[in-house]
Amino acid sequence: MNTWNFLKVHPDDDLIVALTDLRKGETVDLPDRSVTLTEDVQSKHKFAMKSFEPGERLTMYGVTIGVATKRIAAGAAISVDNVEHSSTTYAASDSRYEWSPPDVSAWRPRTLNAFIRPDGQVGTANYWLVVPLVFCQNRNVDVLRTSLQDALGYSTDSQYRQLAWQLADQYRNAGGDSVEERAETFPVNQKTFENVDGVKFLTHTSGCGGTREDAVALCRLLAAYIHHPNVAGATVLSLGCQNAQIPILEEALSDLDPERSKPVHYFEQQAYGSEQTLMEGAIKKTFEGLHYANQYSREPAPLSKLKIGVECGGSDGFSGLSANPLIGQVVDRVVALGGTGILGEFPELCGVEQELLDRCVSSHQRERFKDLMQSYVRHAAAVGASFDMNPSPGNIRDGLITDAMKSAGAARKGGTSPVVDVLDYPQVARKPGLNLLCTPGNDVESTTALAAAGANIILFSTGMGTPTGNPIVPVLKVSSNSDVARRMADIIDFDAGPVINGERQLPELAEELLQLCVDTGSGAYISKAQRLGQDDFIPWKRGVSL
Repeated sequence: MNTWNFLKVHPDDDLIVALTDLRKGETVDLPDRSVTLTEDVQSKHKFAMKSFEPGERLTMYGVTIGVATKRIAAGAAISVDNVEHSSTTYAASDSRYEWSPPDVSAWRPRTLNAFIRPDGQVGTANYWLVVPLVFCQNRNVDVLRTSLQDALGYSTDSQYRQLAWQLADQYRNAGGDSVEERAETFPVNQKTFENVDGVKFLTHTSGCGGTREDAVALCRLLAAYIHHPNVAGATVLSLGCQNAQIPILEEALSDLDPERSKPVHYFEQQAYGSEQTLMEGAIKKTFEGLHYANQYSREPAPLSKLKIGVECGGSDGFSGLSANPLIGQVVDRVVALGGTGILGEFPELCGVEQELLDRCVSSHQRERFKDLMQSYVRHAAAVGASFDMNPSPGNIRDGLITDAMKSAGAARKGGTSPVVDVLDYPQVARKPGLNLLCTPGNDVESTTALAAAGANIILFSTGMGTPTGNPIVPVLKVSSNSDVARRMADIIDFDAGPVINGERQLPELAEELLQLCVDTGSGAYISKAQRLGQDDFIPWKRGVSL
């Protein structure tokens, strides 16, 4: 059998990955043995290179990913019927981690064409933000969105509105001009403020009715978004009586930016009285804010100002072999340049905790990571959940049988550099280097947190295709296989699939993906998520999500 039909990821592994569909009776020749398949093995799934008895541990990526629940013959496929989640224990240690950074000498003279804020932060975009402090202001935010987007030339769904206008006109004028002949008469987007990338409108279901802890966390999250270098300023809507009060938000903003260098305009409905007075005031102040934001223009900034958040969603059995390690190599290059990487999704670090603990630069960070992981487990248990529930039906169908197997591949998107800081949600990353951020595995909740932590680019790997974006941070989708890149070309920005069939090598693709990050951060490339207006934003309510 050709060696590119299967892959042994780590020398210590006793599971092999099928890179193509393999048939019962085929023989797989490994360096130290040959294995005959006892059943068909689907592409992306794994098979045993030796036999296992019930209770024996299975290894992939060099770590424990599960335990046999029944006898597994050599050459048999691994499934939920014969394996269950298991991972090894971990403990903080005093080991010293040695890292060999990649050669980035060719990148050092390069720059971003970015927005530099008064506090020195560097943004890859220039937005004005409209946020509600409580869910009962969502309608007012939506009214502002409807009122402003078309007028300012920022609508992303104009093609659909134009189609609707065309069809409505056709039905009203039966027998008149054709749709194609009349299309040119409909309005098109024309930006009013050329240096402003858009007005972003956040909505959520929080701010009142929950715990005081939730309200404080929401205010800290919103403050992090307003503080973000991609944001020039904000319009904040409040009702007045909710838990998430304006002073809490202001205190959180002062913690992040003591000089309060950005304009923030507050509108409290119960103080204004009539909705019309509130909305007219909000619209006028938002236009003033946009005029202020338009004074910024792109200028050169060093690549050390890149802050790359990493995420995976809709993962498949190839994600840990192509897209995730590819993203990890980009993160290593950014860190070597003096930049920042942010790795979240704590439920998807289950089983690789010891590796990350060993990479922490201090005993304080080791203890903090251990404590946050254990606290997360307790929060999950309090609502009747556990990490082994993380893999979705789609993950399992595409070869990710246990959470530890999924985690071992997911963690590779964090690269190999030392861990310089460990952050709790929704803290902001302040130290260059690799940061661990406590977030759930939920795609939108996690990307929401990565943006709040200060990521100015998010690299998002997907094996099945995930239409997720962020309101203020460009999200670049990296497919683990070329089939998804072809079928879902409207959401995929970069194809890591050639790694699987041996056409391309990871270092070569990493250079190209880093170039795409630079182009995106400089405004030369607009991500597919931005083009589609995928402005996903969901605050995390602690202990609910995996």
